[in-house]
Amino acid sequence: MSYVPHTPDEIHTMLECIGVSRVEDLFDTIPRSLRQRAELKLPAPLSERSLLAYVRARAELNLSAGRSSSFLGAGAYHHFIPATVDALVSRGEFATAYTPYQAEVSQGTLQAIFEFQTMICQLTGLEVANASLYDGGSAAAEAALMALRLTHRKRIYLSPALHPHYQQVIRTYTRGVGAELELLPAETDGRTATTELAPDTAAVILQQPGFFGCIEDLARAAECAREVGALCISVTPEPLALALLRPPGELGVDIACGEAQGFGVPLSFGGPYIGFLAARQKFVRQLPGRLIGETVDSEGQRAFVMTLTTREQHIRRERATSNICTNQGLCMLRVTIYLALLGRKGLRSLAEINLSLATYAKSKLQQAGLRLPYSAPTFNEFVVEVPDLEARHAALVEQGIVPGLPLGELDPQRRDQLLVCTTEMNSREDIDRLARELTA
Repeated sequence: MSYVPHTPDEIHTMLECIGVSRVEDLFDTIPRSLRQRAELKLPAPLSERSLLAYVRARAELNLSAGRSSSFLGAGAYHHFIPATVDALVSRGEFATAYTPYQAEVSQGTLQAIFEFQTMICQLTGLEVANASLYDGGSAAAEAALMALRLTHRKRIYLSPALHPHYQQVIRTYTRGVGAELELLPAETDGRTATTELAPDTAAVILQQPGFFGCIEDLARAAECAREVGALCISVTPEPLALALLRPPGELGVDIACGEAQGFGVPLSFGGPYIGFLAARQKFVRQLPGRLIGETVDSEGQRAFVMTLTTREQHIRRERATSNICTNQGLCMLRVTIYLALLGRKGLRSLAEINLSLATYAKSKLQQAGLRLPYSAPTFNEFVVEVPDLEARHAALVEQGIVPGLPLGELDPQRRDQLLVCTTEMNSREDIDRLARELTA
């Protein structure tokens, strides 16, 4: 039985309309070597028991954060996840159909999303947040597109301390709309210089804290943006920082976005993660994705509904704000449960622990004779210069210690710089050992 809904005549008519003769012509941009239909050289089938043993052996080749002393951060953070998160997120009450279009049978899912939005607003100091996005990179890109629509301008300034991967995603998202992306200069202390913006600027995008760990002066950036009628966007890949730093909205930021993986979502070797985006109320019509609101039902009882879904699936494509067609429901639920468990005081206490460990680590590494190139204040991440880093890094990994991210992998000029992150999962003994081994 064929599941192709089009007849040969219909296919011919469509191809003729777009100016190609065969369906295969639509794939000419893909290299021929990648389109080969040669027989795959796979081994013989395995039994279930043998297959599980094979996959398990392959998985054990990975050096996971749980099996090592890891000081990696750079957008993915190893935080403790209470068992309660896994217990609650797997309850049947949360197992619903794909999308909560029918509010009367989706109140649990809708309320969970509403609570997520509320807590994101509290953390960012802004009035409205959406139901979540795919990850921090796509959230930053959606914020950039949002600024282009709101200002009707094309120029966007990016901080040099914005995560390199986020920069790539923004460039990909904005390439088709004619955006002009420029990098701002960097201060010697590691922060971003935000003066002298062009009068046609749509937005200034800064990471908070920056990719190199430095805490940016968002108030100054927001003021510089306002002077030329532009928007200020903050991006936060380490959401725990929001529990300690002053909320972006209070500093004049117009759109705050980032990655919420650090709130109860496992590292999972890179995903799935969950992006967040919050903005001022006056920008709500340009918010991407979906927005859940609170109302009352016909009996006057509290209820939740899908209030705003300005996406191409629901309205005319040319009027849609985004083509994002879902929210990260499972990851969103994990974040909501995690934040509810810790609460305002618990979250701040955890952030203070992270800060204390990072301060201790900076002190121990300096005492060991290593140099910290940036003087700006930091949260739980910082850069340290390590002579002969490549060899030392490889030796430490062999010992089960992942000392951080070698920045030379992203920029050859930083080949002796190491990005170190400390969380509550790192003990002071781990830090002492790191300092000894990096200078051994």
